[in-house]
Amino acid sequence: MTAMLEVDRLEQQFDISGGLLDRLKLSNGQILSPRRVVQAVNGVSFEVKQGEVLALVGESGCGKSTVAKTIARIHTPTGGTVRIDGQEVQDLSDRDLLPVRSKMQMIFQDPYASLNPRQKVRDIVAEPLLEQTGNRAEARDRTEALLARVGLNTEHAGRYPHQFSGGQRQRIGIARALSVNPKLIIADEPVSALDVSIQAQILNLMMDLRDEFGLAYLFISHDLSVVHHIADRVAVMYLGFMVETAPRDTLFAMPRHPYTRALLSAAPSLEPAKKARQIELTGEVPSALSLPSGCCFRTRCPFAWDRCAAERPTLRDTGDGQKVACHLIDEPERDTP
Repeated sequence: MTAMLEVDRLEQQFDISGGLLDRLKLSNGQILSPRRVVQAVNGVSFEVKQGEVLALVGESGCGKSTVAKTIARIHTPTGGTVRIDGQEVQDLSDRDLLPVRSKMQMIFQDPYASLNPRQKVRDIVAEPLLEQTGNRAEARDRTEALLARVGLNTEHAGRYPHQFSGGQRQRIGIARALSVNPKLIIADEPVSALDVSIQAQILNLMMDLRDEFGLAYLFISHDLSVVHHIADRVAVMYLGFMVETAPRDTLFAMPRHPYTRALLSAAPSLEPAKKARQIELTGEVPSALSLPSGCCFRTRCPFAWDRCAAERPTLRDTGDGQKVACHLIDEPERDTP
C-alpha cells in the first residue's frame, strides 16, 4: 500500500522575540532584543498510507496541531520534507500548491470559526471546487450531493452558519473538505467541541466516508477513547518530539514509552481490572523556548537516569510495527520507578 502522506524530520519554529517585554537596556544605554524561538516541532517523521487512519495524540501543547497546520501549509515548515502522494510540497509557492489542495483538505476543530459567517452554506461548500475548476454547474451539483451525503438537505444550502448547531456546522466543514475529491483529510480535533452523542455521529460519518471515498486521515486528538474507535495506527507526541508509534491495538495493549503508558493509565475506564498500571507524572512540562538536554521527557519520567540527560533517544523499531524513542529499550531492567 503506497503512502498518501510522508513526513520526514519535520521542524517548525516560531520567532517570538522583538516584543516590548523582551527588550533589555544595557548599562551603555543600548537596547538589546534577544532572540526567543519556540521549538514547536522537532524532527517529526511518519507516514499515512492510502485509506489509513493515523491518530496523532498527546497532551495540550505537544505540537500535534502545529504538525497538522504545517503539513497543510498554514504554516511554512522551518525544516524537513512533506510529500503528498509522492510530491514534495514544503517549498511550493501558493500558486504551485493549488493543485495539491485537491489531494489534501483539512477539517478544523472549531466548526463555527472555520466557516465564513457571511457566506451561505452552498457557497462555503462550493468555494474550493470553484477555485480549482471554475465550473459553476459542476460545483452546484456536487454541493447538493455532498450536503445530502453528510446528512443535510437542499433547504440548508441557503442558510448561514449561525443558523446551525455545532454538529451540523461540522458536517458542513466535512462537505467542504470533500468538494475537491481529496485523498487525504487532516482532521484537527474535529469532534472535541461537540457533545458526546454528536461526536459519535460525526465519527461514524467520517468512517463511512473513508470507506466510500477511499480517504486517508491524519486524525489529531487528545481523547484516547475517540482514537481507539477510529484509528488504525497511533503516533504519540511530547514537547514537539515523536516518542512512540504503533498499530492501535498494539499500543493500547502494550505501550512501551513511559509517557504513552502515563497517558493510557490516566484515561478514564469502565473496566478498572483492565486498566493500565498507574504511572504518576510529577513536575511541569518544560518550556518549548528552552528544551531539556537528552530526552525531552526525562524531567517528568519516573524511570529517568544519567543517560537520559546526556543522550536524546531516537525512534527505533521494536517489532510488530512499533517504534519507540526511549533508552529503556536497551536497559529494560530499569523499568521500575
